[in-house]
Amino acid sequence: MKLFFGSSLSGARPLPILLSATFLLAACNGSAQEPENAPLFDEAVVDLLLESRTQKPAAEATSEERASAVDELSNIYVISSLPRAVELGNNPEIKAQIELQGRAILFNAVAVDFIENNQASEQEIFNIYEEQFALAPPKEFKARHILVETQSEAVALIEELKGGADFVELAKEHSTGPSGPSGGDLGWFTTQAMVAPFSNAVAAMEDGAFTTEPVQTQFGWHVIIREDSRDSAPPPLESVRDSIKQQIEQNRFREFMDNARAKASE
Repeated sequence: MKLFFGSSLSGARPLPILLSATFLLAACNGSAQEPENAPLFDEAVVDLLLESRTQKPAAEATSEERASAVDELSNIYVISSLPRAVELGNNPEIKAQIELQGRAILFNAVAVDFIENNQASEQEIFNIYEEQFALAPPKEFKARHILVETQSEAVALIEELKGGADFVELAKEHSTGPSGPSGGDLGWFTTQAMVAPFSNAVAAMEDGAFTTEPVQTQFGWHVIIREDSRDSAPPPLESVRDSIKQQIEQNRFREFMDNARAKASE
């Protein structure tokens, strides 16, 4: 679940700085020397700007990068304290932007804090894995099809199959799909890999059976034979562990938000 300013619930500390990097680099950076009368600002502000500019921990910044950040902040603090800046701060649009940014920072802080203190347990992750993957692995099917443009063509082909015609040869001769030359062979696939009408038809058939009624999709009319089926192997837990963990924690945070909104409306 995405939060404001591109942060994610499980991501790094958010850096919601809305100032234009291009503008600031061009207008604010000077000699990269700390001014003699620099405004006072907390070291944490310097670290935050450094991390947003260098995309690395502030502790790894060079002395030149830190001096440049201090110089840039000095310009920002001086200009934003001017009487004209205070006057512009009363503009409704700017006030709304400041309000939104402040609220978004707090939202991100609460979200990250909530996730850090409500992480999914290994048992919860395993339970979801069992439910979604291990206990009910998706079924795979091996099928062939003949794709034609009209329903009447498909009906005629089904009649030929009922009379004992070879499916592979009919597909090679009549199918307009890319699998036609290979006898309509689609290989192994899950129902999620095909459009719904096609998947539903295949899932409802028995192995070795062909459709007794044409199946229509956006591609045309299909005659299908299901050659085989099997249970697919579930993915290893470790390959889906992170996504399951994120799913649990995001659902938990959504529930937290829903409860908070319900209480706020009381």
